[in-house]
Amino acid sequence: MATHPLLRQGPDSTHLVLRVGPAGRTWNALASAGPALFTPLALGVPTLLVAFWMVLAGARVSTVFVVVGVIAGLEYLIGWLALVFSRARDILRVEFAPAGVPASVRLVRAAGPDDWLPVKALSEVRLTHKVVEPYQGDYKPAVSTLGLELVLRGVRERLTLPDGGDPQRLADALKALLGPAGVVVELRTERSTRDRPRPNSGWVSGGSASAGSGGG
Repeated sequence: MATHPLLRQGPDSTHLVLRVGPAGRTWNALASAGPALFTPLALGVPTLLVAFWMVLAGARVSTVFVVVGVIAGLEYLIGWLALVFSRARDILRVEFAPAGVPASVRLVRAAGPDDWLPVKALSEVRLTHKVVEPYQGDYKPAVSTLGLELVLRGVRERLTLPDGGDPQRLADALKALLGPAGVVVELRTERSTRDRPRPNSGWVSGGSASAGSGGG
């Protein structure tokens, strides 16, 4: 039944894919290990100040290296744990089961899937297609984003969908999937025009003054 690139149907369930990747606590911990390396780099200045103070105090170079290494290790550990816990609730996909006419739904998060809920617990599915169009004379193309709002047991989840083609096609596919269960799917399009950049008033006035003095 899935007829959209973001909807992927398996033998037992259909997934609305928000982000490609495995789920589970182990994978979440491994995925956070790399970005956590930026924590010691971001805190490099305080660490260097500690090292500089130790050198001024007469500490041995080997002692300074050991202390700096311990500080950097603690900074990495703190950053890694912060990323693990902050990413644990990130939603990777929404799973519907069985694949044909779903009776259950669950959110699959980075740390693992939530418990199955009856699909009727999904009281609202709203797609919002925002289009920012260029102003007259603007050479930049229009920019569009697609957001998804789910209300599951009274809890509203706001998600940003990856670029996956026609929003109307996705809305139609979700209606075909969830319509038999009585879940209403709504698509709303919001259009706006990109703001025209403001001229530099100081440069304009300065240029006018120069032109006037030249004419005199």
